Amino acid sequence: MFDAIADRYDFLNRLLSAGIDRRWRRRAIQSLQLTGRERVLDLCTGTADLAIAARTARPAAAGVVGIDFSGAMLGIARAKLRDRRLADSVALVRGDATRIPLADRSVDAVTIAFGIRNVDDRAAACREMLRVLTPGGRLAILEFAMPTSPLFRRLYLSYFRHVLPRIGRWVSGHSTAYTYLPASVDAFQPEAFMELLRQCGFADVRADPMTFGSVFLYTAQRGR
Repeated sequence: MFDAIADRYDFLNRLLSAGIDRRWRRRAIQSLQLTGRERVLDLCTGTADLAIAARTARPAAAGVVGIDFSGAMLGIARAKLRDRRLADSVALVRGDATRIPLADRSVDAVTIAFGIRNVDDRAAACREMLRVLTPGGRLAILEFAMPTSPLFRRLYLSYFRHVLPRIGRWVSGHSTAYTYLPASVDAFQPEAFMELLRQCGFADVRADPMTFGSVFLYTAQRGR
């Protein structure tokens, strides 16, 4: 599915979020409190928007590794990195979030943008993220959620379940990709994910709502 929609993925992200997705990514990178020396792992990197944000922040990560299982997404990401002259400082690897191909304690921060809900074995992915983080390393995960405000929730659900799938299907040409999106968000529970992070060994776990609670920024740390 992700291979099939890769060519239109970035365009649809901008269109369907009205461009607000850029602001969400900036806030996620700000939460890492980078000093310019860190190595960042961006899991489920897709077309590398969050990896690029980490490398172009001020201060920026010293280096970034982006991992994704979709070869077509990584192909788009490589072209973007070449265009921005970032290919030397952002490495892209095809891999599995539940079996991260990096050594123990090898990165200072881990990020994911709208990908953790797509991982079948989230507990395995969380344990792997903890494994590759250095002591004191930071985690920042962006994920969609169902708003709790009754009025906004009603408007959001109407858009998310009816308008978004039609636009996504029309632009991407894929019949199920943007029907899958609202269904997967429905099944993702913020409190349950926070508890999973704690059970896997993360400390200082937080979930900060953005844009009326339609997106959460989950942050945590590996203990020292």
